[in-house]
Amino acid sequence: MTAQEVRLCGLLLREHFGEVVEKVGTHLLKGGAQNLRTIIHETGISLDLVKKSLCVLVQHGACVFRSGRKGAGSPTEYQTCCDRILRILRYPRYIYTAKTLYGDTGELIIEELLQRGHMTMSGTIKTVADRLTQNMEEGRSMDYSEVSSAFFRLVETHFLQRCPPLAGAEPKDSATPAAPAPPGTPAAPVSTAPPTPESFPDCYKVPHVTLVGRGKRQLASEDGEDQRNAKKAKMDSQTHGDEGICWQVNFERFHLHFRDQAIISAVANKLDQTSSEIVRTMLRMSEVTTSPTATCTKPLSANEIFRSLPTSYNIPRPILDQYLTLLIDDPMEFVGKAGESGGGMYVVNMHRALANLARATLESVVQERFGSRSARIFRLLLRKRHLEQKQVEDFAMIPAKEAKDMLYTLLSQNLVQLQEIPKTPDYAPSRTFYLYTVNQLPTARMLLQNCYKTVANLVERRLFESKESKRLLEKSQRIEAILASLQASGAEPEQLTEVEEMITAPEKQQLEALRLHINKLDSAENQVDETIFLLESYINSTASTS
Repeated sequence: MTAQEVRLCGLLLREHFGEVVEKVGTHLLKGGAQNLRTIIHETGISLDLVKKSLCVLVQHGACVFRSGRKGAGSPTEYQTCCDRILRILRYPRYIYTAKTLYGDTGELIIEELLQRGHMTMSGTIKTVADRLTQNMEEGRSMDYSEVSSAFFRLVETHFLQRCPPLAGAEPKDSATPAAPAPPGTPAAPVSTAPPTPESFPDCYKVPHVTLVGRGKRQLASEDGEDQRNAKKAKMDSQTHGDEGICWQVNFERFHLHFRDQAIISAVANKLDQTSSEIVRTMLRMSEVTTSPTATCTKPLSANEIFRSLPTSYNIPRPILDQYLTLLIDDPMEFVGKAGESGGGMYVVNMHRALANLARATLESVVQERFGSRSARIFRLLLRKRHLEQKQVEDFAMIPAKEAKDMLYTLLSQNLVQLQEIPKTPDYAPSRTFYLYTVNQLPTARMLLQNCYKTVANLVERRLFESKESKRLLEKSQRIEAILASLQASGAEPEQLTEVEEMITAPEKQQLEALRLHINKLDSAENQVDETIFLLESYINSTASTS
């Protein structure tokens, strides 16, 4: 864990959960596993606030706890998960993907589970049905069965999974995930690693839920808060058959989907839409049979691929063989041949595809920062591995002085490395070869840290902009709430105009400029996160193959 990751984690915790949770979370990131007393002593935060902060972190899966290192009876220790906190950055992408695949219902299910950490199935269905009903026309409502069907589909495709059971603890409801904090929990010292959802057989087993009804609209009245609390208490008292069984978002499944989409998009850009559809079909066929960490998919015969292609494409078999040959011969090596049986056995090379995508990202960064000539030198070194300065000048067809300046610039930025190979043991410069090279993996790691720094700067700037215009934003929100209330009660147009005029023209311009600026920052965050995902996938893929 680097300083840039800790900084970004702190900013994400502050933005989503507040400054107290940020202080506790970053303290645990820097200090490692600690017990409650140590956290209170070193952060200077009260016992009550530390407990609440830990509850929030545990609820969202950003903190794990286990029995102390000294064995049974020692104080429980808490440790935050850096990777899980960084996933907050990708929340908009998870929600958008769910909307694309499963519509508004799937979008709201994922959104609710991300906002609350984990929930029971019945609680999720009721909340989502109520939200969908709120946005429907008067007199219409969303049936629980429709939301339940979308929930089933998300579980079936492994985008949702059950939360792992706590070691040595009985199942409890979703509101008490941090209750087992007191020491002395049986069986906890047996394993120091937290249980994973896949480690128990019922990970994707949906319980039978007795839930009949439709979504309800919230009443916009002064005592609405009391009504909601009473309604919540009433809902909690009802049993639906899934008490103690909580669900969470399966981030790894989303990441597999993102990886597949990146490969399909790259094939479409490099070749054409038909080639990308063939690769999409191969990936879809091997989803169940291929391990998430495998370097390539299971071999598929040309006959199987032909039968599984969408009928709308209507590709004849000889044309399919030509496309498969084209994909195999392509330098990007997305598809490989594994045998001749069944008309030919083909695989999608996951690791090579990710390595080539990461390589293209590195080349793009060099071109944007240092120009096309530096990018030409960088690509040359990636292809030729080791070259002397004179060879670089000749192959790249760049004048000696310019090539020397560009090589030294890339060297100073750690994008290019210099390797010394002596002819004699004394390392005399006149009898030593100086070879320039590019080590793709360390360079990708360095660029990943730069991306974390960039996102942290963007988040910090957005928080600063919002803080500077806090008064204006609050005023705008108050006026929007008044307008919504008046519209719901059927107010006259004159009243609505009068309320709208409470914001002056200069304030409207300032608000518009602020929203435009924040939208640009949000868009930049999402774009940098796509680069982060590609580089992380490549680094993890390389680690699993080594």
